[in-house]
Parts: sequence; structure tokens; C-alpha cells
Amino acid sequence: MENEASVLKAHLYQLEEKLLKSEIRTSSEELQSLLKDDFFEFGSSGNIWSKSDFMGQEGAGAVKMKLSHFDMHQLSDDTVLTTYRIFDEDKVEHTLRSSIWKCTNGRWQMFFHQGTRTKGD
Repeated sequence: MENEASVLKAHLYQLEEKLLKSEIRTSSEELQSLLKDDFFEFGSSGNIWSKSDFMGQEGAGAVKMKLSHFDMHQLSDDTVLTTYRIFDEDKVEHTLRSSIWKCTNGRWQMFFHQGTRTKGD
């Protein structure tokens, strides 16, 4: 059981890191695959976003961010909360992040995301 959890944690870490890559964030096809249809986000900017907001030409936008302090919290067999910190190199800004991932038909997709500004590590 512990090994399954560590494998899942590593997989979700990879998915979170993938969503930080500019080539993924600007690809409607990639975002379509990674975000659930009913996805929504409370952004660190105070804006509320839905999946459809990211389906345009620029997608979710290019960023230069570093992820740290990643952790996973199992909510149910098919639902997981991930928490971590981000340093945005462009904005020189730190945020606390949380995501809810749901597994449907063996595929993990992000259902919810929130970013909260903080003063640093």
C-alpha cells in the first residue's frame, strides 16, 4: 500500500511539473487531456478560471516557475489533494499551491487548483 502511494505521488508530481512547462500550458490539446471538463481555479491573482478560459491560442500562458515542498494527501481511492510551493521567476513571487486530482478510467486529471501568494519559503 505504501509503495502504491509513493508511485502515485511521483506520478502526480510529474503531472504538476508538466503543467508548469510553457509548451504544455500553451497547448490546448495538452490542457484538454490534463484538466477535467469541470476544472476551475482560484488564481493567486484573485481571478477565477475555468477550463474553457485556457482553450484559446495562448492556453494558460507561458511561465517560468520552480516547484518545491511537494506533498500528496489521499482523499479517496480516486481523489487526491496535492500541495506544494511555487517560485515564479518572472514575477519574483512565492505562492502556496493546492490541486485536487481525480482519476477516471485510469487517467488522472486536475479538477481544482488554487494559488495563494506568500512572502517566501
